[in-house]
Amino acid sequence: MAIDNTINKQSVTITRDSVNGLMETVRTLYLADDIPWVIGYSGGKDSTATVQLVWLALRGLPKYQLHKTVHIINTDTLVESPVIEKWVEKSLRTMDEAAERDGLPFVTHRLTPDVNNTFWVNFLGRGYPFPRKKLRWCTDRLKIQPVNNFVKSAIAEHGEIIMVLGTRKAESQRRARTMAYYEKKRVRELLSPNETMANELVFSPLEDWTDNDVWVFLMQYKNPWGYSNQELLTLYRGATADNECPMMVEKNLPSCGKSRFGCWVCTMVEKDKSMEAMIANDDEKSWMSPLLEFRNRFGDEEHDRERRSFKKMQGYLQGSYGQLHHGPYKKEIREQWLKELLEIQVGINTNGPEEFSDLELITLPELRCIRRIWVFDKHEFDDSLPDIYESVMHKPFSDPEWIGSEVYGSNEWEILKQTCHDLFPDEELAFEMMYSLIDIENQANSVNQRKGILDTLETCVKQNFYRNEDDATDYYTKQLQRKKTMGGKFNEKFFAHIQDEGEEFEDVSEEADHV
Repeated sequence: MAIDNTINKQSVTITRDSVNGLMETVRTLYLADDIPWVIGYSGGKDSTATVQLVWLALRGLPKYQLHKTVHIINTDTLVESPVIEKWVEKSLRTMDEAAERDGLPFVTHRLTPDVNNTFWVNFLGRGYPFPRKKLRWCTDRLKIQPVNNFVKSAIAEHGEIIMVLGTRKAESQRRARTMAYYEKKRVRELLSPNETMANELVFSPLEDWTDNDVWVFLMQYKNPWGYSNQELLTLYRGATADNECPMMVEKNLPSCGKSRFGCWVCTMVEKDKSMEAMIANDDEKSWMSPLLEFRNRFGDEEHDRERRSFKKMQGYLQGSYGQLHHGPYKKEIREQWLKELLEIQVGINTNGPEEFSDLELITLPELRCIRRIWVFDKHEFDDSLPDIYESVMHKPFSDPEWIGSEVYGSNEWEILKQTCHDLFPDEELAFEMMYSLIDIENQANSVNQRKGILDTLETCVKQNFYRNEDDATDYYTKQLQRKKTMGGKFNEKFFAHIQDEGEEFEDVSEEADHV
């Protein structure tokens, strides 16, 4: 199918002339100043079309006019769909080779979140509840911060950058409204301001394209760095229900443009339809089934409350509608999930496709960071992570910079646990209080820093003296009632479901959606 003016304009709005005109616009904008360009590349159809358009446009310039670098950045969240991650990795490598061979100014960058901010460090390490609409803690840490850090370094060096994005108004009504809003704030033609980053201008060359425009462009113009756009189409088709992906769609037919690739751990949607479709449409991708099952298991909101502590991350109580908000995941839950994750990784390495024999679902730096959080921040001095790792991986856990306690370990942990159970069988937090007090004292001795130790120990006692959740709820209720009586500020929502004639709480399931 050639791009010409005879194509149904309700389905496709671009023509060969319009594409050539857009390439000329790209060249004009590129030559207008010395501001470096940064193109966001995810490996999907929109970002591929954007890079391809800019690549083809600049390839038409003489070498002496290619005066500034075009940075192609990809953000690897470390929990990307393995198939897409491998696709992007090969693509970036091919881009670098092609740019060097053809003397073009493209340079690729693979950005990753800081190891202290990865998904697994927050989820398994700190025990953050799985992401949801009211607690979307992942996006900023995994995607926005790595890009902003890169952009800030580029701005610091050059004073300004132009970010080239594949955003399109046809993606959604919300996207269209946002783009239209920032169009009105343009101080230069075609360049919109970025609301979150000063000295960054945004160029969206595909802003008026439809899904079909993107696919027609990708199919009719050969990929300039030597990758296969047909394989990209096949990838989208495999991630679409019924394995259908019509190019020229009628109003109610499915389109490849509706497929979404992203983090395989994402719980912002009820189901990962793309991964489900990949597995259903291709028997060779059945090795991903354990990933999907694991994601569905920990993303089970119905049973999530019981897996979490009734105290918040910092140890205090907070509640509404007659019950406490639950905080981070309990120790045994975090340990079990880590074990399952490593088992899935070993299974894929052993039984999956050869190209995934070295796949790391969780990296060693992340595991080391999680270990430190468990031992030093959460006072779990039994140091269980190396044992979990070695039981699954069948090799020693490498952590050359580790300096742990030489006094307390797993044996002492078990003795203390049994003692607390024998002495305080009805005290749910007795063990947590005891191991925390012991470890606080031990850490203070090991670094010879006694300043503030009594305050720290007192805080630990105040956070763990409750018999159980009912006792903690009763204590929190009396605190609020006292504040209410004395005319102080208190959480009115907590009393919303208390009956007028008594102090009994209704059985409600709503809980806070934040840590």
